[in-house]
Amino acid sequence: MSIMTTVAIAVAAIALLLFLVMKLKLPAFIALLLVAVATAIATGMQLDEIIPTVIDGMGGTLGNVALLVGLGAMLGSVIEKTGGAEALAERFIQKLGRERVGPALLLASAIVAIPIFFDVGFIVLLPIMFSFAKAAGHRSPVFVGVPIAGLMVYIHNTVPPHPGVTGSSTLLGADIGLVTILGILISAPLGVLAYYTGKRITSRREFPIEAVVRERFDQTVERDDDEARGGASSRGGAGGGSSSGPGAAGGGPSSTDGMMGGTAVAVATGQRTKPGPGAVATMILLPIVLIAIGTVGGLRLDEDTDAARVVSLIGQPAFALLVALTLAVYVLGSRHGWGRQELGDMMNASLGPAAIVVFVTGAGGVFATVLTESGIGETVSDLLVDSGVPILLMAFLLATVFKVAQGSGTVATLASAGLLQSAIAQGDYSSMQIALIVLAVGCGSVALSHINDSGFWIASRFLGLSVADGLRTWTVLTTVLGWAGMIIITALWLLVS
Repeated sequence: MSIMTTVAIAVAAIALLLFLVMKLKLPAFIALLLVAVATAIATGMQLDEIIPTVIDGMGGTLGNVALLVGLGAMLGSVIEKTGGAEALAERFIQKLGRERVGPALLLASAIVAIPIFFDVGFIVLLPIMFSFAKAAGHRSPVFVGVPIAGLMVYIHNTVPPHPGVTGSSTLLGADIGLVTILGILISAPLGVLAYYTGKRITSRREFPIEAVVRERFDQTVERDDDEARGGASSRGGAGGGSSSGPGAAGGGPSSTDGMMGGTAVAVATGQRTKPGPGAVATMILLPIVLIAIGTVGGLRLDEDTDAARVVSLIGQPAFALLVALTLAVYVLGSRHGWGRQELGDMMNASLGPAAIVVFVTGAGGVFATVLTESGIGETVSDLLVDSGVPILLMAFLLATVFKVAQGSGTVATLASAGLLQSAIAQGDYSSMQIALIVLAVGCGSVALSHINDSGFWIASRFLGLSVADGLRTWTVLTTVLGWAGMIIITALWLLVS
């Protein structure tokens, strides 16, 4: 098959994928599988080999991804439902003061964003944003919420165990522990950038918010006053609803659930108490510390020693998350009045949304495998190398194009990783360089987020922004963060090359 024909099939496959997702609104899982099978047929793959190739691609990707995404979703659910995220945010604000409400909430949101998916984490923190934005004298929650939304979505796209970066790490053979450490380190300066960029964006003009959000925002003061007086009003945020917990009818212990977009945040009363912020931070940081021990220990110790084997086990992301989850069930749950059945149901429920992400990631692995087995990946790889475009920049640009075209950061990262897989395999890249390539893909999947991205609508709708103002704030900030992250990654690349 000629190079031109191979490239034409690759272009047609990508165009078909975008058409199925954007125009026909097919689920990404089905669209990726259909395109993978169609690509295999078009390239002349033996018909009896297509489904085995699909199975191999799915299984090879899901082995690692399913573990990390599943455990991460469970840990995030325990932190969210027990009120841990709220406790952490409140402590940061208490320590830094209300006059520093923006940096305090931004710092808390960055920590919360590591194990919890962006949409859930943002919605959980929204009542707190409303409350403290009002207390700080802001005219709307936009001034506090925009930087938080931007940083949280950046972390979602660049720090495991989130699905896109975990899937691309698996496809490109990256050390997930190294990707995690680098992703968190890069997020630190970008958090500062998000704060000042968001402040500049929101202070340059008025951002009127929609009436329903304005009403809820104005009611925040009344609700806070009630709570200060020891009233029984709910801490519910934008949803404002409340429901009685177990035992309420009988006069026993009860709990109040603040409902936001279908996500319940447990704010406990009676026998069920809210965990302390120190415990919450420990449960979030524990897997990161274990992964760091494994990564650093692997560089320092002789690989044939028992110490190296122990450190290797400790540093495996799946093991680190399993340890953190097991401890969180007791430290954040059982110790604060949550029953075993309740905790089990809580964790099981978190696997529903996670399963969708896992299957999409697996289908992305199928597409990548077909691209490799059919020879398309190698052909595209050779063209990329011959074009003279650096592999790091190519990774970023591919992900940006996919993101702009179809909106999903997960699909953008997986499709980009599939096209880069052969180039990475053929190149003599170090573990550090491959990790940086994965992060470049993640940065590309953040930049230029707009109206076809669900994150755009979550941020703009809950903050009460119009579509135009969403573009002026969310899109500008995500683009700044994506490109700034790429600049930092490029500087690191030059240092290690």
